[in-house]
Amino acid sequence: MDVYEAVASRHAVRAFLDRPVEPEVLSRVLTAAAHAPSGGNLQPWHIYVLSGDPLSRLKERIAARVAAGDRGDALEVPLYPDPMGTPYRERLSDFGKRRYGSLGIAQDDLAARARVRAGNWNCFGASTALFCYLDRNMPPPQWGDAGMYLQTVMLLLRSEGLDSCPQIAWAEYHRTIAEVIEPPQERVLYCGMSIGYADPEPPAPRMPRAPLSDTVTFLR
Repeated sequence: MDVYEAVASRHAVRAFLDRPVEPEVLSRVLTAAAHAPSGGNLQPWHIYVLSGDPLSRLKERIAARVAAGDRGDALEVPLYPDPMGTPYRERLSDFGKRRYGSLGIAQDDLAARARVRAGNWNCFGASTALFCYLDRNMPPPQWGDAGMYLQTVMLLLRSEGLDSCPQIAWAEYHRTIAEVIEPPQERVLYCGMSIGYADPEPPAPRMPRAPLSDTVTFLR
C-alpha cells in the first residue's frame, strides 16, 4: 500500500471485529512511527498500549461510571475552542448530523446519541487501545508533534491492514484511565486510539473534507 492509498483509506472506524492485533505488528508500527518529526527531536509523546485484562478492566470501570450517570471528569485540556467560530462550528454540526443521521438518530434524541457515544469507551469493540500522554509543561508546538506522530501511527496501521479511531473523548474519563495505566503525575492525557480490524458491516459514512481553496492559499 503506497502512502497515498494509506491516506485515502484511513478514516475513523467505529466498529471493529473481535479479533486480536498481533503484538509483533504493533511493535513494528510503533518502532517505525518513532521516525515522525518533532521539533528539536524532543519526541514528546508517551505511549501506553492496552489489550487483554488491562483493557478489559478499563472498559468495565468506565462502563460502570457511565451506567451510574457519571458524566466524567473535569477536563485538563479543552477538547474544542470556546466559543467556536465559523467555519468550525458548522463543520462540527455537520459531523454530528452525518454520524447520528446514518444511524437513524434524530438530532434532538440526546439519550440515543449518548448511547452511541458511549461506544467510545468500549473502543467500538476493538481489542487494543493506545493512549498518548505529554508532559504538562509542553507548549503547543510539542502537541503538534504528537499529532504528527499519531497520524504516522495510523498510516502505518493501514499499511498493515489495520484500522484505527483517534478519540479525544477518552479525556472525559482521564482519572479512570490513570488508575489503570498509572502514568507519572507530570503527564496529561492527549487522546486515546482504538486499534483493530474494521467490521465491514455496517458501512460508516465518510466525512467530507473542505475544498482545497478553503484551507490552502497559494502565493506565486
